[in-house]
Amino acid sequence: MAETPLLGETKSLLRDLVGFDTTSRNSNLPLIEHVADYLSDHGAATRLIPSADGAKANLFATIGPDIPGGVVLSGHSDVVPVDGQNWSTDPFALTEADGKLYGRGSADMKGFIACALAMAPRFAEMDLNRPIHFAFSYDEEVGCLGVGRLIDVVLSELPRPAAVIVGEPTGMQIASAHKGICAMTTTVRGREAHSSRPQDGVNAISAAASLVSYLYRLCDELAETDRDDRFEPPFTTFNVGQVGGGDAINIIARECLLNWEFRPIPGADPADIIARVEAWVKDELLPRMLATDPSCAVESICEFVVPPLDAPEGSVAEAIARKATGLNSTGTVAFVTEASLFADAGVPAIVCGPGDIAQAHQPDEFIEITQLDSCLGFLERIALPS
Repeated sequence: MAETPLLGETKSLLRDLVGFDTTSRNSNLPLIEHVADYLSDHGAATRLIPSADGAKANLFATIGPDIPGGVVLSGHSDVVPVDGQNWSTDPFALTEADGKLYGRGSADMKGFIACALAMAPRFAEMDLNRPIHFAFSYDEEVGCLGVGRLIDVVLSELPRPAAVIVGEPTGMQIASAHKGICAMTTTVRGREAHSSRPQDGVNAISAAASLVSYLYRLCDELAETDRDDRFEPPFTTFNVGQVGGGDAINIIARECLLNWEFRPIPGADPADIIARVEAWVKDELLPRMLATDPSCAVESICEFVVPPLDAPEGSVAEAIARKATGLNSTGTVAFVTEASLFADAGVPAIVCGPGDIAQAHQPDEFIEITQLDSCLGFLERIALPS
């Protein structure tokens, strides 16, 4: 395909964005300040919304009239680590090959941010009848922790937008629903003893294994009783991602730590699921442990919850996206986005952006250049008079 000046500018901007190592453990301020300066240079009104400790920030910027009813182009600035991954290229230096652009965040989701930024000069030249907003957050990859501060400011201090387009990679298809996520940490405390005398101890690893077994039994039960066939798989899923505990092979383990999650389908209440797990622990697991030592305990902490998205058919956000894409239908995605947080705050939101989610978090992550080109056309049509 012949490269237009707009597509060339998008690639240049993406090269800059990928060059900032915004892994969630790092500050995103260098990138956010760079983007704020760029948007200011093109006439946008910009505002940084910092984290509580000031180490990170969201950016909200506007081009167009200072009135309600605008469209928000939303993306997260952070990326996942590259530690331990076998990359063929420098993950923080954009590399072009065979119609693809390689680099950490190229698909998830700096490609969308680059497209939005490349369109800023064009937006500034248009006689916009509604504002275009840019909303770039921090710490999405570790629980959508930053965008809440941005949403609070937008709804309390700024003209209320009409719709949000979250540009996560969907191959430029419209997703009007996605699952949620609830991340849990469970600490199991038993009683240590010599491994030759199991009757004297309470093995925390064994107790944790019983809990893991129950979680997957619960998953199987929900797969039969609570389904949503729009998704694959069409039920709430569970995953135990990390297990740690014990001191030595000949010591009955005193403590075990589980990090686990579940991803509820729309309509499933995370609080109800947590309550079922806690009830099983109280009624089935703890009595066996306490019979040996009354100091035993099982304590669970909910680290974060992001609710599912289930946009009502015909929402303002869906209508805008359909007009801009020409699509007559919407679909779903299994991954979590910030769209549900906007929607829960009362601002209609959908997900539509360039790239393939299969590339996200992978070594040699890439985005196809044709996807960026499609996204640019999509964004231009969003800005046309409604």
